[in-house]
Amino acid sequence: MSVLFKDIYVLTPSGRAEKSSVYVSGERIVSVGEAPEGSKADRVIDGKDRLLMPGLVNSHTHVYMTMFRSCADDIPFSDWLFRRIMPLEDQMTPDDCYWATLLGYTEMLSTGTTASLDMYVFTETAVRAAEEAKVRAVLCRGLSGGADDEAGGKRRLDEAQKEISAYRGKNPLISFMLGPHAPYTCDEGYLKETAELAASLDLPMTIHVSESKNEIETVREKYACTPVEFLDRAGVLTDRTVAAHCVFLTDGDIDILVRRGVNAAINPVSNLKLGNGVAPVVKMQKRGVKLCLGTDGAASNNALNMFRDMGCLCLLHKGMSGDAAAVGAADALKMATVGGARALGLEDVGEIKPGMKADLTVIDLDRPWLRPFNDPASSLIYSATGSEVESVMVNGKFLLDKGELTTIDRERVYYETEKTCRRLGLL
Repeated sequence: MSVLFKDIYVLTPSGRAEKSSVYVSGERIVSVGEAPEGSKADRVIDGKDRLLMPGLVNSHTHVYMTMFRSCADDIPFSDWLFRRIMPLEDQMTPDDCYWATLLGYTEMLSTGTTASLDMYVFTETAVRAAEEAKVRAVLCRGLSGGADDEAGGKRRLDEAQKEISAYRGKNPLISFMLGPHAPYTCDEGYLKETAELAASLDLPMTIHVSESKNEIETVREKYACTPVEFLDRAGVLTDRTVAAHCVFLTDGDIDILVRRGVNAAINPVSNLKLGNGVAPVVKMQKRGVKLCLGTDGAASNNALNMFRDMGCLCLLHKGMSGDAAAVGAADALKMATVGGARALGLEDVGEIKPGMKADLTVIDLDRPWLRPFNDPASSLIYSATGSEVESVMVNGKFLLDKGELTTIDRERVYYETEKTCRRLGLL
C-alpha cells in the first residue's frame, strides 16, 4: 500500500514544523517533498490542519501494569512496590497480563506511541499481545535474584534465554533485551552473569538505576558505592544499555554514563508521583549523556501518554533550574522520538526522511488550544494533550485510522481487564 500525506505540516529533526508532502510505499518513507515522478498513491491524506510527526518511542514502561492504574496512589515508593504492586503481580495469570498489555497498547496507539521498551512478566503473553496489536516492541523479562540462586535468579535467566531464542527473529517488529530488574534485587554475581550472557547473545540490556533514595542507601551500605558505580563494576553499563530513571546521580555517575555511552531513560511523571525526585536532566544534557523518555508503568504514572511526560519534562526543569531555556520543546521531542529509537536499537525509525520506516502519527491541529499555528511543534509540548492524535501508522500500516483502532478490539479489552480487576478486588 502507498500513502501520500499531502500538504501537511511535517515535524523536522530540528524540532520545527514545515509544510510539505510525505510519500510512503510499503514499510518505508520514500520521499519528503514531492511524490516520486509517475507514482500514484493508493490513498491520499489531506494535510489541511494536520501535522505529521514520527511515532513516539516510550523508552521505559511495564505495559501489563495498566491493570493497576489508580489502585496504589499517594503512598511511599517502597510501600507502593513491595506491599501493593508485587502482591498484585503474584496473583496475575498470563491471560490477565495479555489483556492488560493490549489495554496498554490501546492507550499508547491512541496517544501516538508506536514503539516501546517493555519489561514484562510472561513472555508468551507479551509477544502475543505485541504481535496482535502490530506495534513495534522491544521486550525484556524482568530478572532478579542471585548468582547462586538456582531456583530463582538462575532459573529466570535460563528461561529468559530459552524464550528469547524461541521468539527472536520471528517478527521484524519485535526485538529483545535482557532486563535485570535493579541493583537492589540482583546481586553482583548475577549482574555479571547477565551482562556476560547479553554480550554472548549480542543483546542490549535495560535496568532500573538510582530511582529512589532507599536504593542509594541500600547499595552504598552493601557495596560501598553508588548504584551506577556498582553496575559499572558488574559490566552492565555499555552503549547498548538503557538505564531507567537515573534520579540520584553524582558527578562521577554522570561521567560513567558518558564514558560508557549509556542511554538514560527519564520518567518525570512517575518519579514525581512516587515522591522519588527529579533526574538531573539539565546537567546530563550539558555533559553529553544520551537521553530518552519513558512513562514507566500505569501503576505509578497512571498513564502511558508520552505527551504528558514531554510537557512535564520541559516545565519541571524550567522551574527547577530557574532557566526558561533549560529543556526546550525540541529537546523533549528529540528524546521522545529519535533519542528513544536509538536507545532501543531501532536505527531506521524516529525521523521523517526518505528510507526510514513509516512509523508516523497524524495530529489534528484543528483544536482551539492549538490555534493559531504560530509554532505547531512547540504546541505539541506546551498545548497538546495526546487527545489530538488522529491516525497512527506502524511499518506503513494504519493501526489507528481516524480514531478507530484496526488491530485491537477496544470494547473486548475493556471487558476482560475489568473482569480481572473484579477478581483481584480492585473494582
